Order: sequence, then C-alpha cells, then structure tokens
Amino acid sequence: MLVSGLTNLVSMIRFARFVGLITLAITLGPSRMAAQAAAPNAVASSGLALTRAKPSAVGMSNKVVPRLDSVIEAAIADHATPGATLAVARRGKLVLLRGYGHTDWAKGAPRTTDSTMYDLASLTKVVATTTAAMILEEEGKLDIERTVASYLPEYDVPDKRAITLRMLLTHASGIRSNFPLWKEAKGREQYFAGMVTFPLVREPGSAVEYTDWNMVLMQFIIERITGQTLDQFVQSHVFEPLGMRDTRYNPPEALKPRIAPTETEDFRGGQVWGVVHDETAWALGGVSGNAGLFSSARDLAAFVQMLLNGGSYGSRRLLKPTTVARWTARQRVDASRALGWDTPSPQSSAGRFFSARSFGHTGFTGTSIWSDPERELFVVLLTNRVNPTRDNQKVGPLRRAVADIIQQSVLDSPLRQWEDVPARP
Repeated sequence: MLVSGLTNLVSMIRFARFVGLITLAITLGPSRMAAQAAAPNAVASSGLALTRAKPSAVGMSNKVVPRLDSVIEAAIADHATPGATLAVARRGKLVLLRGYGHTDWAKGAPRTTDSTMYDLASLTKVVATTTAAMILEEEGKLDIERTVASYLPEYDVPDKRAITLRMLLTHASGIRSNFPLWKEAKGREQYFAGMVTFPLVREPGSAVEYTDWNMVLMQFIIERITGQTLDQFVQSHVFEPLGMRDTRYNPPEALKPRIAPTETEDFRGGQVWGVVHDETAWALGGVSGNAGLFSSARDLAAFVQMLLNGGSYGSRRLLKPTTVARWTARQRVDASRALGWDTPSPQSSAGRFFSARSFGHTGFTGTSIWSDPERELFVVLLTNRVNPTRDNQKVGPLRRAVADIIQQSVLDSPLRQWEDVPARP
C-alpha cells in the first residue's frame, strides 16, 4: 500500500509539472490528510498555525534534536559563526526552535534566542519582494509576462526593452551581476538612473545569471504599482497579517541589543550592526528589493509554514494555493530558479535529500530557508557568518549537514537522495 501510494503521488507530481500547474493537493499530498486525521484539532480549512511537538509526534526520530545541537555547536567551535538560530517543523508542528552560541564574538555578547534578529540579506528577495509580487499578481495589478519598460517607462531603452518581469524573477534578464554601482550612486534616483544606462552582458532570456539588480527592479515596479514604498506594502500585507513582529527594514536603535552584528568594514566606520550589510540596500537607504530585511527564526517559521499551507496561516489567507505552487516550481530546464525562489541543485544548501519539489533561498550574511512540500517540513537557519569577515565560507557545509540530518530523521516515508550526484568511476 505504501509503495503504491508513493508511486501514485510521484505520478501526480510529474503530470502536474507537465501541464505547468501543481495544485495544493499534489503539493501537500496524502500525508497532510493523514496528519489531520491523527490530529483532529488541527485547523484544516484556514491553514495550520505552528504549535510545538516532539519529533516522534510528526514521524521524526527524537534523535534529530541532539544531532542538530551537536553539529551546530561544533560549527560555532570551528568559528563558522558566533551563533545561530534554528527552526525546524513538520506537519505544522515545531520540533525545534532554538538559539545557539552568541550574537557576537565579543566577550559578554548576548546569547542567541528564537527572537534574535538577523540581517536576512538575500532572503529579502523571497520574503518581501517575491511575496509582494505574488499578491499583486493575484489582484490583477502585475503581469510577469509584461516588460519592465511597460511599468517603468524610464527603462524603455533599446537593449533592455525586451526584458520581462519573468526574466527578472528567474534571473535571466541579461543584467550584469554585482557591479558596484553603490560606490558612485547614492539614493534611489541616482541608483535607478545608473541601472538604466548600464549595458547588459547578454541577450535577455538567453541564460541565467544571479544578480541583485533583478529584484531591485522588481521593487521599483511594486512601488510604482502600489504608490507605496516596498517596506510599507509588505508590512501591511504580509508581516502584520502573519504576526511577524520582528520583521522589518531599518530597525530602530532600541532593537539593536537583539540584533546580531555582521561584518567589520573600515569604510563604514567599523562593525556593521543594526544597519543593513548589503551595499546596494545601504545605498538605497536600507529598503531594497534584494536585501535590507531583519527578522527572527520565530517570525520566518510562520512565514514558511504559510507557504506550506498553500498561502494561509491560522485564520489569515495571503495567497492562493495555485499561486504558491506555481511560483515555487522550477521554471527552466537549464537552471534551478523558480519565480523569485530557488530549487535544489547539486551541492546546494538544500543538501542531498530535499525533494525536487522543494524551494528555498540563501542570504549572503549566512541565512537560509528550505521547505519540502512532499515531506511537509522546513528548516530556517540564521547565522551571521560574515562576522567579522565575509571571507568565512564555513557556513556552506553547515547548511548541508543540517538539511541532511533533518531529512534523515523522517521515519514514515522512504529516504531518497534527490541531489544529482555524479556516479563514481
């Protein structure tokens, strides 16, 4: 029965990919129905709100917590990061929400907790910008097949006229990656003007190259449509409905003791603390489509569970299930990108076992999210690995180790290695 059920589920997923629409029933699968049958008090119609449970209550080994404790504590001892906060959940139940280590290497720095706030860096792209775009699409105000120039007439220049919003969201715009425009352009008007005049490196749509400017342009489009700044829109449409009290751009000085510091940069006067680390977002005044958000693991847990629920959380619905399924599905055969989101690829931070239907993203400062709809689980790992320098690359192996431990702890479905690892000779 189990093998037959899994075979049918895989067939359904493959068919849905073929037609280009993965419905919520396929995304969540029979295991959600089984979970609700086992937990009759769960909120089914309006979306599961997170509660705490032992791993064994959701089909996971109770050894997962001590194993995760061990690997993160070892990483801190190895100076991968001064501290970390981790959230792990399955079937709407938090099995782990905990801080490790300290916010800084300095003596006397506070210990991290589930409410320690981290600079999310590029997680801003999915938590804020992508979610705002999804909402506006549902409202009929945004069409990803339209050109950037149709929303931003200033962008109607010969080499960029063909760039669509879909190209921005899949990083296939042809825009140059990571040019330091922030060194010469200060403020939104100067920055946008520089983006308009800067030449492309390839024909729009021809290939994927990840670049922050794609999501900065999405920010400007969202703001042009709504008449609000991006931070104002997501505060009222995303963070407040989900009760995300720790999530914001440009946190006030009063919150600084709760914020994990990032890099030490002489040109910015020393350690960057309580102010956005990303230079582009810094040049744009702290509010940007590519970076700038600060948040905690407890807030992000609610956000990711909303997506696993198909767009709802508790009594609030932000998105339709079909919207979530479509935006989080891989969009190209030659790259791992979804719409805004990323999907697993060889040697990614998702590790070896997150399914091909999984979606996630990372942030340069050391943050990451991965969610697996097929197994109804997610992991949020927040670190400040750039403290004191961005040269520290030890968080990559930590992310993969955490992801693998979580997937290996699931006991009620077969473990499958989804990562495409080349066979040994």
